[in-house]
Amino acid sequence: MSTPSEKEHAQQIAHFRSEIIGALRHRALSRGELQQELSKLSEQVYRPPGSVRSVRFSVSTLQRWYYTYKHKGLQGLVPRPRKDRGRGRKLSPQLRTLLLDIRREPPLASVPLILRTLVQDGRLCEADAKPATVRRLFVEHGLDKVHLGSQQEQPIRLRWEAAGPNALWHADVCHGPTLQIAGGPFPLRIHALLDDASRLVLTIAALDHEREEAMLRLLCRALRAHGRPEALYLDNGATYIGNQLRTVCSRLGITLLHAKPYDPQARGKMERFWRTLRQGCLQFLPTTTTVHEVQQRLETFVQQHYQSVPHASLMGKSPLCAYRPSERTALPLDEATLREALILRLRRRVRSDTTLSIDGKLYELEQGYLAGRIVTVGSCLLDGSQAAPWVEYEGRRFPLHPCDPKLNGHRRRKLCAAPAALPGAAVPFDPTANPAPNPDQTDQKEDLREDDLSDLF
Repeated sequence: MSTPSEKEHAQQIAHFRSEIIGALRHRALSRGELQQELSKLSEQVYRPPGSVRSVRFSVSTLQRWYYTYKHKGLQGLVPRPRKDRGRGRKLSPQLRTLLLDIRREPPLASVPLILRTLVQDGRLCEADAKPATVRRLFVEHGLDKVHLGSQQEQPIRLRWEAAGPNALWHADVCHGPTLQIAGGPFPLRIHALLDDASRLVLTIAALDHEREEAMLRLLCRALRAHGRPEALYLDNGATYIGNQLRTVCSRLGITLLHAKPYDPQARGKMERFWRTLRQGCLQFLPTTTTVHEVQQRLETFVQQHYQSVPHASLMGKSPLCAYRPSERTALPLDEATLREALILRLRRRVRSDTTLSIDGKLYELEQGYLAGRIVTVGSCLLDGSQAAPWVEYEGRRFPLHPCDPKLNGHRRRKLCAAPAALPGAAVPFDPTANPAPNPDQTDQKEDLREDDLSDLF
């Protein structure tokens, strides 16, 4: 139900007033009888249009309505707004001038900051002006943020497009509805990659998080299927500003671009796809479902209802037609290069029990002499989430195994010899042994004793 406009609300008030005193207008009443009827009406309770409370009206108010309706008709009962509406009647002329002068000074300060500063300086009493009153004053003189923002010089936004397919890819995350999966809430997060020139959805996935690892796995899937783009265009979310993504793009020679903050229009192509996806798919997802079913629905919608349908911005072409093999400009990419680029390395300190914690999972080493040392932990996204990482230390690679504390309680730990000592002759060292006498120091002491005896004789 839509809210009535100000004019419609005024007409409803006029009809409401006419219903209260309309029965008295067609009766011939003396002055005393009129006062009695109005007194009876003043004791009743009424609920005006748009109000949530019931009220009573005084005799004087009803009397004014009666004579107005008698001489001017229904139009006379229409409420009229105050002539000084929105002008801040409690603001003195000097205070109005002061507030307007402050507002015209750059930079634009907020209304609460202006009032708080004036109160602290002693130029304004806190009860003299409210923020809402000052905001209405600024709107009246065209000094609100909307009018001032439209007066500032802004660059003209141009319609742009990449030179060809695979020249520029977009990536973004869409927040879908919260579903019930496996007996608990599932915050649906949809990751997708979009080609700029053809609007083709390169890959799409339904997950419950926005971690950087998910973006990298999705990028790996798109690279294997479509090759390597020239640039990747992202927003400034935590998913797209991590060091791992920056490292992977630099290894593959992909230019990493980020949109200007607080400028959603710069990401219009991706936002338009999310709108299409919501209207055609997300609004019809069942509340209780599975992740596999959600993924199937997303892929079915993309393949059957988006990729093959004519696109308005492509002059009637479908994304599949615009993404023709002859027009692809993807850079060559072999499996070895992709694997090396997607190896992620982290620095970790091995605990005293030779365990490491990586992404919430506990791993252990067989090399006990690495306990307490800082090592490099490597993992490759191509191997999948189930593959175990490894440890790199001094040019050697050691495997990591998932740690099972309960199983370790029933097995004996193997002895692992430390690496061979450095070459060189062994030097005995025992700080608790008695030091050997120094011949030079003994001869010196004997000479001193002979000199002392000679002085006595």
